[in-house]
Amino acid sequence: MYMKIHRCSGAGGIVAVCDTELINTTLKDGDITIHVTDAFYGTTICSEDMVKDVIRHAANCNLIGEKAVQAAVDCGVLEKNGYMLIGNVPHAQIY
Repeated sequence: MYMKIHRCSGAGGIVAVCDTELINTTLKDGDITIHVTDAFYGTTICSEDMVKDVIRHAANCNLIGEKAVQAAVDCGVLEKNGYMLIGNVPHAQIY
């Protein structure tokens, strides 16, 4: 998975995680279009354990892809059905 931590003064920050095969793709579903860019999701490949450790302690997360969303479910920060599908790709935002 790719992961990038966006630091925001006063707001904590956002942890962005996506499955590696989704980087630099565009997902469409009806009126929804998401550009999965390396500018937002980063270029650092991280292990599942590292991703889980970071999102466990994050206040804000943006996750896209089966592995990224499942990591959040596995570590208890996201309900099993607490995400949407864009096409057939899971996407979750945690605040």
